[in-house]
Formats: sequence, structure tokens, C-alpha cells
Amino acid sequence: MRKLIYIPIIHTEVDMGSLNEEIKRQYLEKYGEAKWKEHARAIEKIWEGLKKKIEAMKLDAKKVRIYQDGLPLCGQEEKIVRELANKKSSNHELILWLMEQGAELEGTENPEILREEYEMLKNIQKVNDLKEKKEALLFYEQNAQNLLKKRDNFMAQRIEETLKEGEIGVLFIGLMHRV
Repeated sequence: MRKLIYIPIIHTEVDMGSLNEEIKRQYLEKYGEAKWKEHARAIEKIWEGLKKKIEAMKLDAKKVRIYQDGLPLCGQEEKIVRELANKKSSNHELILWLMEQGAELEGTENPEILREEYEMLKNIQKVNDLKEKKEALLFYEQNAQNLLKKRDNFMAQRIEETLKEGEIGVLFIGLMHRV
């Protein structure tokens, strides 16, 4: 039998990469610095709780395969996780901890689909003209559900192909996904 543990996640600032500055700027404009800090602390507490729950499961890490929302199938998966863990991503610190226990990391997403979504989001950020920004946002909104569905289908296929009999998959996945 194979098992899949579905862990819904909230991304931290570090996880957002180059998109973080714009997200943070917009959040600060709308809610202010105090709310931003409160939000960041709340997310960190969620991650602390997730680690405790995973520890309490007492998984045999040598039978665990890790799947991560946003982690491309690229041959550089471990390097990516280590870099983000070094930048204090709670998500990736937890993955690294599991790997150190013997868990196997899997590339989870199609890099082309991730790149397509990233380019759309970057395009929204870089446009200064209000009309062009609205058009870029509308274009993203019209395509976001289809991209998400493509991402989810690819992730489901990756899990199907790589999770072997007797193994436990741990899927760290954003709340909007339906794998």
C-alpha cells in the first residue's frame, strides 16, 4: 500500500522569491507594518506546528518521498531546497530536516508551467501604466485556473510515477491546489 500525507501550506516571504517585494509593498500599503509583522509571525507559528505534527507521526523517513509545491523537476531539487533553507524558509528547513532523516526529495512540478505562471506575474509587476496593468492582471486571471489545473495534473502524475509500494508521500501544497 502507498500513502500520501497532504500538508496544506502557506508560503513564507522567502518562498515567494523575487515576487516577495511587490507582495510585501502592496500588503504594507493596505495594512501597515504592524500587520505585516503579525502576519509573518502567524505563518512562522503555523510552520512550527507543522513540524511538531510531522515529528509526532514518527514516520520511517527512509520510506518517505517529499513532494513540494513549486519545486521543479530539474535535477537541482536538493540545491534549491538547501538554498531556500539557508535563507530561512520554514518550509524548506522542514524538508531539509526530513531529508536528513533519510527521506527522498522528488521534483514535483513541470518547470515550463511554473515559468509560464512566473512570467505572467512578473509582467503584472513591471507594468506601470494603470490600463496595461489591468490588462496584464485580467490576462493572468483568465489563465490562472487553467495553469493551476495543469500544475496539479503534473504533480498528481509525478506522485503516481514515483511513489512506490510501501512508501509514504508527504505533499507540501498551497491551499489553492487540488492534486
